[in-house]
Amino acid sequence: MKRLLVRPPSSLRRRLILGVTALATVAVLVSQAFGFVVLRSWLLDRVDQQLAAFHPPSPAYLDARKGAVSEGRPGVLPSDFRVFFYDSSGRRMHVSLGADDSPGPRIADSVARLGLRDGHPQTVNAVSGDSRWRVLRSSGPDNMHVVVALPLDTVDGATSKILWVNVVLLAVAIAALVALGRWVVRLGLLPLTRMESTAEQISAGQLDLRLPDTNRQTEIGRLGQVLNSMLERLRQALDEREASEARMRRFVADAGHELRTPLTTIQGYAQLILRRDRLPAHEQDEAHRLIAQNAERMGILVNDLQLLAQLGREPSYEREPVNLRSLAADAVRTAAVHGASHPIDLGPLSGPGDSGELDMVEATGDPNRLRQIIENLLSNARVHTPPGTTVHVRVGESQVSDDTCGADGPGRTSASPPLPYGMPVSVVEVADDGPGLPTPDATHVFERFYRADPSRSRAHGGSGLGLSIAAAIAEGHGGRLELDTAPGKGCTFRLVLPAACG
Repeated sequence: MKRLLVRPPSSLRRRLILGVTALATVAVLVSQAFGFVVLRSWLLDRVDQQLAAFHPPSPAYLDARKGAVSEGRPGVLPSDFRVFFYDSSGRRMHVSLGADDSPGPRIADSVARLGLRDGHPQTVNAVSGDSRWRVLRSSGPDNMHVVVALPLDTVDGATSKILWVNVVLLAVAIAALVALGRWVVRLGLLPLTRMESTAEQISAGQLDLRLPDTNRQTEIGRLGQVLNSMLERLRQALDEREASEARMRRFVADAGHELRTPLTTIQGYAQLILRRDRLPAHEQDEAHRLIAQNAERMGILVNDLQLLAQLGREPSYEREPVNLRSLAADAVRTAAVHGASHPIDLGPLSGPGDSGELDMVEATGDPNRLRQIIENLLSNARVHTPPGTTVHVRVGESQVSDDTCGADGPGRTSASPPLPYGMPVSVVEVADDGPGLPTPDATHVFERFYRADPSRSRAHGGSGLGLSIAAAIAEGHGGRLELDTAPGKGCTFRLVLPAACG
């Protein structure tokens, strides 16, 4: 036997309308039933009160014993009362009061068979027809009993009319509830309708749109806020993905460009050496030298790319106390040997929060990687400034603020986010008295393969990976590498690291 399944309406609006209508219909039915029962009970109570308040006069009992009571005796009974007498033996007497043309109540011929108790009214059917009577038994003189009856035609007629009125009112109420419920539900779901329309436009490609109705006082408003927050995060994720793909395409193109030049040179001179029987000895030596030089250039570039990839994954750094003053001194000595054309001096950091003395300045990190940053900055200063330009190296401690270091500000560029304000930091500055950089170049200086002068070769400016590597190492140590520069005011590269605790 198959189970009969009732499929609910698929539309939320229809479910709400049907649910509200069903609940309201039940409420109306309950109230009508309660009113019907109360009204019928009240009418019966009125009849019972009339029955209890009526007492046949004493002469009527005497006339009943004599058999002289006439059923049509006028002026004896009020309204539609019927009175039936029972003698002292409990048998019904053949005399009564209040006879008319309507059939009377169906009552027994003896008191024992009446099934009535004194003072407790009951309802009985008429002798014929659909009429009903309300009867009440009471005791009279000389052990006689009397049954007083009133017809319930008025009560039944009133309740019947009320019942039909209730049916009509219920039908009208249901129709009104459906019509009004549709309007109320549509008005209540209007924010959802607007959200649906906006969501369709967003799915069609208009990603800048946001859902309306974000009032936190309503459930729909809170839903709109949550969805808007989700859409904003999705949009940011898409933008970051597009930016990442663009950086990757640019990175691959730049890497290919940087590798193509030395590779072409190696191929050309290799083909030339294959015809060495036609070349003089000095030209062969020059070809070998250029092949080795470009192979070394390719090796350095590949090593830089591999280092960048390693830093971009999960770099592993040693964690030990590092004296930045000693690192800076070693880097200055090495740079002085390889770059005698640029005077280099070492001194304390001057500015707010620094003591002005060249004491031990400690940070926690990898000494080899941190020294690599300082050497890279010194090499960058030598390569990109004219001979004779003085390079200043300053080491000290400070606190993060707009006027010192570690925070973003006018004329300052960094590839890393700013550090918390007031944070104690250890700082290494490498500043030069060169021509500086214009703002467009300064904003891109930490990007991979970026060079302020694209015509520079590896020997005159490098491939543009050094500052990217230095910035990645600094950020991996919880700090950042930043640049303060302006045309004609030189460049100040600043390595900012969290100060060592203790």
